[in-house]
Parts: sequence; structure tokens; C-alpha cells
Amino acid sequence: MPDPPSAPGELPVEGLLFDLDDVLVPVHTVLQWQWAWRPNGPRLAPGHAQAVLKRALKAWDRRRWSGLVGRAPPVTPDDLRIHLASILDGLAGRPLPKEESEAVVARFLRPSGPIETFPEVRPRLEAWRRAGLRLGILTPLPLETARRILRRAELDERLLLLTGEDGAGTYPPAPGAFRSATDRLGTPRRKTAYVGDLFWSDVHAAARTGLRSILLDRREMWPHVTEDRILTLDALEAALRRPPAPEGRVGPTAPEPTGPGDDLPPSPPG
Repeated sequence: MPDPPSAPGELPVEGLLFDLDDVLVPVHTVLQWQWAWRPNGPRLAPGHAQAVLKRALKAWDRRRWSGLVGRAPPVTPDDLRIHLASILDGLAGRPLPKEESEAVVARFLRPSGPIETFPEVRPRLEAWRRAGLRLGILTPLPLETARRILRRAELDERLLLLTGEDGAGTYPPAPGAFRSATDRLGTPRRKTAYVGDLFWSDVHAAARTGLRSILLDRREMWPHVTEDRILTLDALEAALRRPPAPEGRVGPTAPEPTGPGDDLPPSPPG
């Protein structure tokens, strides 16, 4: 059963920061990629497409983390486009011609088609706003993409604190991104929680800057994470009331990703 809305002072935080895509609004979905690929793309098989999306998001998490810890160059907006193009190749089952790939990625970044929603997001955000919490969003997506997503989901564009256009030093998951977003939110770091959907480059990266970090694992990609992991925003308040997870919250079956195949499920058949 969802938690009742909290009154001011009941939670050990004053502010909540959120990643945008797949946390507040479904973005990497079969529906969105199908829309972006039409009219020339094939009809996507949901099971295969979901498997491709999960693998791609794990690979993106690993790439961002490698850039954060110095094993690779830090990610940039160009890397985001490369990542999106790789998702498209995975959905197609083959490398697509550059012109077609760039056109579909550009369409994906200018969403205006049908939209899915997470039903608990709007009432939860409103309850936390009424409770006196400060709310904000940081995202590596371009500003106009983020605005389009929020408009379509009927969420307040004023929640945007930082986007992928704020500069290299603040491009997520750089430490400067979390620090800048927290400064703009106006809450002390020790009184601010961050909610993301990628374990290493969202949640672990934010925790390294002193934020309380919660993994929102809607796709259940991170079953090895046993603490500070929720499956819906309805469970966030209960998670925040518990003591923060220790550093060793990742079990021995899921070590820090260091190579191209780490922390990935088996390849889907076909």
C-alpha cells in the first residue's frame, strides 16, 4: 500500500533531486522507439526490444561510470547520441545506414508522439511539494528534449535545474552536475536525496558527492542491490526513513563494472 503523504519535517530530507528519463517519465520504451522509427521502421517485437533496451542501459551505465572513474574519457552529448544509435542498431538487429540512424535518433530527441506515464509520479510530486520539500530534476538530455518530455507528461518544466547543455563540468554523471543541481535546489547536500535508475553512474555517482541516493529499479535490472532500492516512487518515503545503506551494498555477484561484458545479462536469442 502506498505511503500516506508526509507532513513537513517527517522525512530526513529537505529536497529531492530526480533523474528524468525512466524515473519520472518512461522514455526508453518500445512505444517511443517505435514512434521515432516510423514510417520506415519495422514493427518491434516487444520481448526482443525490451531485452535490447535493458542491455543497452546497462552498457550506458558502464560507459558513464568508466568515464567518471578515469578508465575512459568522460561522456559528452556526442556519446549520448552514439548510445542512442547503438540502441537503434540493437533494435534493428544490424547496423543501420548513418543517414537513417541519425534521422531516427533526432526524432527520438524531439518526442511528440504517444506517451506512457508512471501513474504515481504526479500525485507523489504534488504531495511532496505540499509537504514543503524542494523538488528538482537533473538530466543529461538536451534542454528542449527535457522540456518536451515534461510537457507531454504534464509535469512542471520549472523542476528542471540542470540539463545536458549546462557545460562539460556539469554533464552527468560528473560530480559538478550533482553539486550544481543541489546548489540550485537550495538545500544542504546532507539534507538532499537523489533518485536515479542506473546504479553505478546515477546512484553510486551521486552518493560520492554526499547525497543520499536511492535506486529506482522499475525494470528490476539490479536485483543484487538489497538496500536503498525501490521499484516505485510510492516506496520512496519508507526508504528515506531507513538508515542510509553502507558503502558495501553491492554483493559479490555484482562487482564494480570494469569490462565490456560486466554486469550484463546473457544476450537474447536471435
